[in-house]
Amino acid sequence: METRKRRHIDACLGDAVEFQTVTTGLERYRLPYNALTQTDLGSIELATEFLGIHLRAPVLIGAMTGGAELSGTINRNLAGAAQQLGVGMMLGSQRIMLDNGPASATFRVRDIAPDVLLIGNIGLSQLTAQTVQALVEALDQIGANALAVHTNPLQEAMQHKGDTDFSGSIGRLRDIAAAIGYPVIVKEVGHGIGAKAAAELSDCPIAAIDVAGAGGTSWARVEQFVRYGEIRYPALAEWGIPTAQALLEVRRTLPGVPLVASGGIRTGMDAAKAIALGADVVSVARPLLAPAIESSAAVVDWLQRFIDELMICLHGSGAANLAELREGGVTPL
Repeated sequence: METRKRRHIDACLGDAVEFQTVTTGLERYRLPYNALTQTDLGSIELATEFLGIHLRAPVLIGAMTGGAELSGTINRNLAGAAQQLGVGMMLGSQRIMLDNGPASATFRVRDIAPDVLLIGNIGLSQLTAQTVQALVEALDQIGANALAVHTNPLQEAMQHKGDTDFSGSIGRLRDIAAAIGYPVIVKEVGHGIGAKAAAELSDCPIAAIDVAGAGGTSWARVEQFVRYGEIRYPALAEWGIPTAQALLEVRRTLPGVPLVASGGIRTGMDAAKAIALGADVVSVARPLLAPAIESSAAVVDWLQRFIDELMICLHGSGAANLAELREGGVTPL
């Protein structure tokens, strides 16, 4: 598994893993511009609370990696940036921690990020009554505030010897989310959660949903590059619910559930549109991978530009804070 984790990193750095024909759909909306804004750019308020933790900006560093030696460097550089900027961080899948004790070191970042919202991660197909105790111990070890459960049937189907049995998983999720003692976020990995999936969660005691829509990194592409060295199933590589559509569908289906927008969020303008469409926070992953290999400072530089652009979007649309940004909405093109 450690070898596969490293191959995932290499594919995301060097191969064409972005969707080629599917976009996020955010380009179909315009953030209304207000030439007579009454805001002061220096006083724009981006702070919010998510899962009970204060964030200085509505941004999460998305789930990327863990388990490989390089993963430890990446996670620590990401965590250092999160601490400096006051944003949240989601770790990569902790499945490897359940089977490989030494791998846990690559997930331990609390010493350099004592204050950040830190979200652990496990696959829905690995979430069973038999793994709960080990999972809780893994979350305790890293000092997590919450758990993200990722559902990724398409990715697993593309993966060599992937976990492809998702039968009964909703019932297990419902039971375990109620008993695990951590707030649970349900997320996709980049192919989108839509209305049908959201409806299945209507009676599930979850704290949030990360729609993780199509338009950014296609994990069906990543797994094909890792498994075959090429794209053998191009239609599957381009399959998913675009991020904007996923946001709208899940917000309509579950109006009271906090939402994370991820999947192709690449600019502050993308973030502003996603929040105006109903997201509570946004999440960014792959654009931070190369900077995280370089240094924490490189991650800070990327994220600070992103946050600065988001702030200017609020200012230019006449919104002094995130609530006013949501009230202003977007204009379909």
